[in-house]
Amino acid sequence: MPAPVYLEVGAKRVFACSLDWPGWARAAKTEEAALEALAAYAERYRPAADAAGARFPTSVSFEVVERLPGDATTDFGAPGAIPAADSKPLTRAQAERLAALVQGAWTVFDRVRAASPAELRKGPRGGGRDRDKMVAHVLDAEKGYFHKVGVKTGREAFVEGLRQARRPQLELATKTWPWRFTARRVAWHALDHAWEMEDRRP
Repeated sequence: MPAPVYLEVGAKRVFACSLDWPGWARAAKTEEAALEALAAYAERYRPAADAAGARFPTSVSFEVVERLPGDATTDFGAPGAIPAADSKPLTRAQAERLAALVQGAWTVFDRVRAASPAELRKGPRGGGRDRDKMVAHVLDAEKGYFHKVGVKTGREAFVEGLRQARRPQLELATKTWPWRFTARRVAWHALDHAWEMEDRRP
C-alpha cells in the first residue's frame, strides 16, 4: 500500500515528507527528485522505526496526498509547512506511536553521536559543525520546538505531553504547532543531523 506523503514546495527546494513516519523527510530541487530522495533514505530511516518497535515496510511507494506552498524556511532547508492532517486530534494509540518514533529518532542520533569522532570532515566549501557543536545545535533547537506545544523542561516532558495529547489542535492565536507536526519536526531534525554526522565521518 503506498505511503501517504505531502510535498512542501518552495521557490528553490521541495520537501517530501511522510505523514506516517515522523522524521522521514528529504528535500531536493524538484518534486520528483524529492520523492526519489525520500525513497533512497528508507533504509536509513529503518533503524529509527526499529528502535521504536514499529514495523517499517520492506518496500516503499508513495501517494502524494497534499501539496503545500513553502517559504523561506523551506528554501533554507527545513520543513515548515503544516499539512491538514496534522491538525486532527490524536488518539491515545496514535500519540503513543508518535512518542515512540520520536524516541527512536533520538536513539539513532545518540548512537551516531557516540560512534562519531569529535572532528568531522568539512563540507565541500570547508564548512559544517563538528560533532559537539552539532549536538548542542540539535538540543538547543529542540527547546524552541518544545515551546511550540507549551513544554519548557526538555525531552522527557515533551514525550509525556505527546503521549497524553493534551493539546492536539493547532492554536493560531498563541502561535503553537500541532503535536503531530512538532513530533515530525523534532524527529526530522535529529535524524537529519545524525545522517550528516555519518556522512561526514573521516
